[in-house]
Amino acid sequence: MNIAVATTKPAVRASTIPWYLWCAVLAVMSAYIGGYWDISWHRSIGRDSFWTAPHLAIYACGILAGISSGYLIAVATFGRAAALRDVSIRVLGFSGPAGAFLSAWGGFAMLVSAPFDDWWHNAYGLDVRIISPPHMVLAAGFFGIELGTVLLLLAFMNRSAEEARGPLQRLFLFVGGIAVSESLLLKLEYIDRSDMHSALFYIVVSLGTPFILIAIASASRQRWACTIMAGVYSAFGLAFLWILPLMPAAPKLGPVYRPVTHFIPWEFPLLLIIPAAAVDLILQRTHNWRPAVRALAAGVAFFVALVTVQWPFASFLMTPLARNRFFGAHYFDFSTPPRAMYARYLFFSREASAAQFWRGMLIAAVISFAMAWVGLHAGRAMQRVRR
Repeated sequence: MNIAVATTKPAVRASTIPWYLWCAVLAVMSAYIGGYWDISWHRSIGRDSFWTAPHLAIYACGILAGISSGYLIAVATFGRAAALRDVSIRVLGFSGPAGAFLSAWGGFAMLVSAPFDDWWHNAYGLDVRIISPPHMVLAAGFFGIELGTVLLLLAFMNRSAEEARGPLQRLFLFVGGIAVSESLLLKLEYIDRSDMHSALFYIVVSLGTPFILIAIASASRQRWACTIMAGVYSAFGLAFLWILPLMPAAPKLGPVYRPVTHFIPWEFPLLLIIPAAAVDLILQRTHNWRPAVRALAAGVAFFVALVTVQWPFASFLMTPLARNRFFGAHYFDFSTPPRAMYARYLFFSREASAAQFWRGMLIAAVISFAMAWVGLHAGRAMQRVRR
């Protein structure tokens, strides 16, 4: 099964983006919005029904991805679109773009996870953590759709004529920004403000984030791709932070430690745009460097810039100056005990000693370099995707 090289290379000449690509992007965005909203729902209301608005938004992703991928597979298999068949792969007798098959599988996995998640809640009650078996099935399905959408946009972008590449490139980077956002959403339990002075925080953020940024940036060939993706992440985070508290909500589970009257958002987004811009500057100036050296420079730049801006910003978030609607440091879910360290604006001590802390920071720097190295190689491979 070859997804990298096509025997023919029909160009996408239309100035408008096909509806099925918009449908695929809408699917990815719907799942991310629904996932964030669902976390806020649990923090504000608790568990009341499977058929909540956030759940409907999440599972709409599977339906929309099924429509988009199903159409492409059907047209390539049974239709007369020779140009599409020539840039398709075959799976079990069906033809279609590789991204369409991945999205179709992801949509199926997401829909299968729905009854599993409902049963889990009925058997065990409210989720106390994001990571649970049904959520992992759901996440696997979503990442299948996300990767499928990335490959789908890549194939069209890499085959496109010059006049069509710009809009496809922007849509591709938008999906890349959602991919960064979703990866950080799954890590919320380890990256709140109380963790920002621990080495574990920097390890968790470095896992995956530089890879996504650099792989998508290299594939897009856009000079400020990392900054644009970090901007998408920041825009979504700020929109949730400022809009969700405008919506009324009340707890339906106990114990209730705080009289919540509106939806509780997550925290102010990480200052990811600064390390992303640093990576962009490195990538712009190192085209002729060996990949390992280039990855070392980009990975170290990401890590150093992240520590430089996030460490003092975390200290600021602990002060009364951040306890307002703009920075949102005064929001707590209904189940946060008053004596909790998080509620008292104290940092968690994840490492038992200074030696453990600095060892953890070194590990985070190495991870950042490794993620950058893998991202560079993945991005070069992505530039060759045509099917």
